[in-house]
Amino acid sequence: MQIAKDSVVTLDYRLHLGDGKIIEETEPGDPLVYLHGYEEIVPGLEKALAGKKAGESLKVEVSAEDGYGPYDPEEVEEVPREEFPEDLELEAGGMVSATDEDGDEVEFLVKEVRAKTVLVDFNHPLAGKPLHFEVTVREVRKATEEELEHGHAHSPGHEH
Repeated sequence: MQIAKDSVVTLDYRLHLGDGKIIEETEPGDPLVYLHGYEEIVPGLEKALAGKKAGESLKVEVSAEDGYGPYDPEEVEEVPREEFPEDLELEAGGMVSATDEDGDEVEFLVKEVRAKTVLVDFNHPLAGKPLHFEVTVREVRKATEEELEHGHAHSPGHEH
């Protein structure tokens, strides 16, 4: 079966930024499982996987635009220190997660801690960077009705 919209794909991958230094990869025996066509992986990789079959391996370079998007300087903000919990240790380079006004969890990078403010960056850490994937497709199957209804793949033992 070929990878197409509404198929569940199981794959192993390695990701680097062009220098060969792996920054993310699946662990042996713990592949990535996703529902194709539902924006669960970066768009450029999803496009490159369309039409592939189990057993195929490929190397894919994904542009920043088709990855995590371009880096947006507008996503860097200065936030008053009092908006953070007093006991939260903030340091430059640290990642912090918070809940936005819609109740969604957002992660951001602390760029600089100043006397009365904190400079934070809401861009994805890989925004603006081309991504280099090495991928092996392990399995492709038709999604179940329940998976399509939920909009994501279910692995064995999956519960809601």
